[in-house]
Amino acid sequence: MVTPRLLERFRKEITPEMMKIFGYKNKLQVPALEKVVINVGLGEAAQDIKILESAQREISMITGQRPVITKAKKAIANFKIRRGSSIGCKVTLRKAMMYEFMDRLISVAIPRIRDFRGLNAASFDKSGNYSFGLNEQAIFPEVDADKITKVYGMDITIVTTAKTEKEAYELLRLIGIPFTKKQKD
Repeated sequence: MVTPRLLERFRKEITPEMMKIFGYKNKLQVPALEKVVINVGLGEAAQDIKILESAQREISMITGQRPVITKAKKAIANFKIRRGSSIGCKVTLRKAMMYEFMDRLISVAIPRIRDFRGLNAASFDKSGNYSFGLNEQAIFPEVDADKITKVYGMDITIVTTAKTEKEAYELLRLIGIPFTKKQKD
C-alpha cells in the first residue's frame, strides 16, 4: 500500500519543525493526528429515511468508509423525534484513511468554500482537539452536485495527541489547516 502524501510530509517536514519549535528530544514526543470524526445530524431523517440513506451514501463517497447510523437518545416532541429513531450518521477515520481525508480536505475541499476567510483558531478544547463545521457536502469533489437531494452540513473533529492547545494549533497549522488569526496565548 502506498503511504499517504500527508503522512510522508508529516514524517519528513512537520516532525522536525515541531521538534525545533517545542524543543522535543525524541520524535515520539511530537503530537500527531489520532483520528478524525465526521458527524452529520439529520433530524428530518426521522420522517424520511431516504434522506439518511443518501447522506450515508455521500459520506461514504467522501471518506471511503461506510458511516454508522446514529440514533436519538431521547424523545423530543417538538421535533417529532422518538427515542431510538435514526437521526444521523458518523464516521471515525484512523491511520491511512485519516491522512488521505485530511489531505483532500486541506488541498481540495476547503479552498472550494465560498467567501472563505479561514477556520476559527479558538475552536480547540483543553485536550488539544479541534472541531469545526462545514455548511454543505458539495465542496467535496466526490459528491456530484446534480445528484444531491438535500444540502446538509457536517461536523468534523480532529483528535490529536497534543497535551496543550498551543501544541495542537501549531501541529494543525503546519499540516496546512488555514486559520483566521494567531491563537491567543
